[in-house]
Amino acid sequence: MSSNAMIYKKKKPLLLFLLPPFLFMAIFLYYPFVQNVLNSFLNITELGSKSNGINTPYYENYEKLFHDPLMGVALRNTMLMILLTIVFQVGIALLLALLVDNIKKGSHFFRTAYFFPIVISATALGLMFNLIFMYQGGMINQLLQSIGLQSTATPIDWKDEARALVTMFIPVCWQYVGFYFVILVTGLNNISQELYEAAEIDGATRIQRVHFITLPMLHNTICVCLTLAITGALKVFDLPWVMFPSGMPMDVTWLTGTYMYQQAWKLGDVDYSATIAIIIVLLGVVLSQIANRIFKEKEY
Repeated sequence: MSSNAMIYKKKKPLLLFLLPPFLFMAIFLYYPFVQNVLNSFLNITELGSKSNGINTPYYENYEKLFHDPLMGVALRNTMLMILLTIVFQVGIALLLALLVDNIKKGSHFFRTAYFFPIVISATALGLMFNLIFMYQGGMINQLLQSIGLQSTATPIDWKDEARALVTMFIPVCWQYVGFYFVILVTGLNNISQELYEAAEIDGATRIQRVHFITLPMLHNTICVCLTLAITGALKVFDLPWVMFPSGMPMDVTWLTGTYMYQQAWKLGDVDYSATIAIIIVLLGVVLSQIANRIFKEKEY
């Protein structure tokens, strides 16, 4: 037996390499989470300050969740964000991946172009879309005016109460299409070309090859993308906050992430913010488990 094979029988070297990353996670992930759970039962009125004791009753913050109308708005918008993420981010990414996989020239260009938004800072994207949707002189309003679909005297306010959610959801969905696109393209590259060649010899059309070969073989990759999309939508913060700080207008654009930030950094209600953070974690665990059961991975 070779010396390389003997390494896996010696467990102590493995533990030596596993210990540092475990300690790192314990310090910077598990300890803050446990502390956050404790903070949700305490009375903390300012960031960095000591608690004023346990809330009376101790479950006050959790009871407050059910009576907070803005928390209801944040949850509703977040659930809508999850749905739109699944349909548009993963859906469009799958369509683009299938299209790029079927072209021979220029595929590297499209892969780079579709992935590029992920490289750009979300804060920079938020500022860019603020300019695009600007009320006076914004790119969309100028475009509509140039083709005669809008009057110069009455530009559209894309950030009013009726259009605010659409204005916020479009950039967020657009930003992460490239992320799932790259994952799906990688999954497509792992499918053997011999399957397509055999199907083509049998007379299968391109659509039939996609339906009977590509999608079934891509099933597990799509499941991963859906799980990432659901958990990622719960944590969306930076781009919506840049575009709609403090839930403007009329508190209709709150998400769980932005509302949590507002409570901690703007209002100083640290313990209630910790409670919202726990709800986000619980939602992520529950929804990801549901997604894993619905879109169960298959072995081929």
